[in-house]
Amino acid sequence: MRLSGGELHLRVFVQPGAKKDEISGTHGNELKIKLAAPPVEGRANKRLVELLARLFKTKKSAITIKHGAASRKKLVKLEGVSAEAAIAALTC
Repeated sequence: MRLSGGELHLRVFVQPGAKKDEISGTHGNELKIKLAAPPVEGRANKRLVELLARLFKTKKSAITIKHGAASRKKLVKLEGVSAEAAIAALTC
């Protein structure tokens, strides 16, 4: 996780096709996120954005998958997230 200039950059490891959407800890240096959506036609990416928007209480339009759209390992950028909000969201 890196926070700079109102932008939060998260490295995530996504496990699509899980039973439910959840943050399940870490995978190396990445945040591990399980998603119920399958990895076809961008469904898992869409669900990832929805989950992060709920978690960080921000708009979906403020979230961008910068790298790894077709990979389990992704770099996600969230705009307008404070350090306090990031810590609160990830420690619940």
